[in-house]
Amino acid sequence: MKIVSLLGSPRTSGISTTIANRLTTTAAGLGAETQTFELNRLAYRGCQGCYACKTRLDHCVLDNGLAEVLQAAAEADALVLATPVYYGDVTGQLKCFIDRTFSWLRPDYVGNPQPSRLTPGKKLVFVMSQGNPDETLFADIYPRYAKFFTWLGFTESRLVRACGVGPATVDAAPEAVLKKAEETARELMG
Repeated sequence: MKIVSLLGSPRTSGISTTIANRLTTTAAGLGAETQTFELNRLAYRGCQGCYACKTRLDHCVLDNGLAEVLQAAAEADALVLATPVYYGDVTGQLKCFIDRTFSWLRPDYVGNPQPSRLTPGKKLVFVMSQGNPDETLFADIYPRYAKFFTWLGFTESRLVRACGVGPATVDAAPEAVLKKAEETARELMG
C-alpha cells in the first residue's frame, strides 16, 4: 500500500504533524510505502479557475510545487491530510491543495456518475487538531471535506482528531490520539 501524507501546518513540529507522522511511521512499520510533503515548504498557487484541466489537459496546468504532490496523491492508495484548525477551517496551505484537486474531476463531472479521473477505492485519513476543547466546534470541517473526497472516488475515510491542544495549552499530541493514529494505520493496512 502506498500512503501519501500532506502536512498542512506551517509548524514543522505541530500537533497535527506529530499525529500524521505517527500514523505513517506505524504504517511503514507494517510494510506501507509512505511519502510525506510539508506543504508550507513548497512554492505554489491555488486553483486559478482556468478550466485547462477540463478543456485541454487531464491534469492541472500549473507547474509548481504542487504538481508533484498532486501526482503522488493521485497514485496513492491512501491519502492523509493533516491540519490544525485556523479560523474555523483547514489551513490555507491545505486548502490550496484541496482546491487544486479540481483537476482530478473529468470535464463532464457534473452529470457523470463517475466524475473522477482517479482510480476508485482510495482511502482518506483526515488528521485535525484544534486549540478549543469543545468537540462540537469545528465538527463540520471533516464531513464537508470527506464529502468532496468521496466525490473524487475515495471510498473510505477516517478522522483522527485532537481537541484542546496547541501552543497555548500543551505542545504535544495526547497519547490517546497518538494511539488512535496507530490504530488507524493498522486499519488502513488491514
